[in-house]
Amino acid sequence: MSADLALIWPELILTIGGLITLLLGTFAGDRQVGLYQLAAMLTLGAAAFAVVALFGVEASVFSGTLAVDGFGGFAKLLIYAASFVCILIAPRFFTGGMRAEYPVLILFAALGMGIMASARDLMTLYIGLELNSLAAYVLASFMRTDERSSEAGLKYFVLGALASGMLLYGISLIYGFSGTTDFAAIALRMGGEMNIGLVFGIVFMLAGLGFKISAVPFHMWTPDVYEGAPTPVTTFFASAPKVAAMALMTRVVVDAMGPAIGAWQQIVIFLALASIILGAVGAIGQKNIKRLLAYSSINNVGFILIGLAAGTQAGVEAVLTYLLVYVVTTIGSFLVVLQLRDAAGNQVESIPALAGLSQRRPGLAAALSVFLLSLAGIPPLFGFWPKYLVFEAAVNANLVPLAVAGIVASVIGAFYYIAVIKTMYFDDASDVEVTGGGSAVEGAIVTASALWLSVVGYLFIPVLAVASASAAAVLF
Repeated sequence: MSADLALIWPELILTIGGLITLLLGTFAGDRQVGLYQLAAMLTLGAAAFAVVALFGVEASVFSGTLAVDGFGGFAKLLIYAASFVCILIAPRFFTGGMRAEYPVLILFAALGMGIMASARDLMTLYIGLELNSLAAYVLASFMRTDERSSEAGLKYFVLGALASGMLLYGISLIYGFSGTTDFAAIALRMGGEMNIGLVFGIVFMLAGLGFKISAVPFHMWTPDVYEGAPTPVTTFFASAPKVAAMALMTRVVVDAMGPAIGAWQQIVIFLALASIILGAVGAIGQKNIKRLLAYSSINNVGFILIGLAAGTQAGVEAVLTYLLVYVVTTIGSFLVVLQLRDAAGNQVESIPALAGLSQRRPGLAAALSVFLLSLAGIPPLFGFWPKYLVFEAAVNANLVPLAVAGIVASVIGAFYYIAVIKTMYFDDASDVEVTGGGSAVEGAIVTASALWLSVVGYLFIPVLAVASASAAAVLF
């Protein structure tokens, strides 16, 4: 037991730090929110340091239910970094409404996501997923006096409970027909003769996980929750949980269901194509920037699933690289949205209100243009590189029609990104004067993200290739 505990320091640090922050909030109330924010960020920094210290270690702990490896470490670093930024940017948005629970909920959500990324057993998979989900439901409705936030939390809870039920039913079927909850043992069972029970188990499990990554047709919650939740919370939903859910789905299909590729590959291909097409088409008529970014998230999940559908090490490497670039792009996009305010200080979310932004706030308009074009995968911006990798992996896995369909759909998706840029640069200035404005820290993050997503990012390809290859190799 002590040997196992020595290998789960990231989880222990998050647990202890979360409990300490919770106790501080209980005794001091909301008067010292800055202290809780600092404590949470220090906790995430310490957890990330512990992950780095464990790089190179490959082990299974607690009777094989959790894996300590490079794949989980890669995902955890992305999760902790995204969570750190979402805590950092929160106080200015909430102003007087910031409460002690916010950093605590983020910490426990990060703990659950870390368990998801390292799960090698159906039970730990479900525990990590529910720990993250319970915190997320509260975060979505964090602004109790805001009807949109309350509605977002209720929708997320109801649909999330339905997805959890589907996932749990799939888990029970796989356990019933394989006789085990261990991923390695399930893989051995699926290497033999498949039966209808295992096939149905795979379908229900992928349906439940599809909800967590907001893949079509399990995406229905995403636009409403992204629009209604507070912007820092939306930033969190669009980044860290996506990484955790994709890492979990990757580990499940490769590690546990690898031998049954004929059964799960078709499902993943359908999810990929449906998400790419609906994400592109559904965004065209959107007038709210947060809803548009929600459909963009659905669209990009489809491209990530193309890499997963390949079922190869190169495909998993492409998934990890795509997740890294996607997280940076998404956080940068929402930080720009966070700074869009009118003269009275109210947040501006309407896309038509962005007309003339290039004259009023040229820096914000330029940064948002970089992020949108990068999400579209338009060269020479760095967002093109992960799309190229997932298409290359699909072609090498003899999934040429899937790659062609993805390329065609990406052209369709570029329309709504360019439409926003056209509004900012070429439309007559709107009546709503978007003054913008943010802290120096927010400006620094936006600037650094935009620069990295320009051609500068290509300089980091050798480093990214080594990191993603070593992480993906763990599963093969």
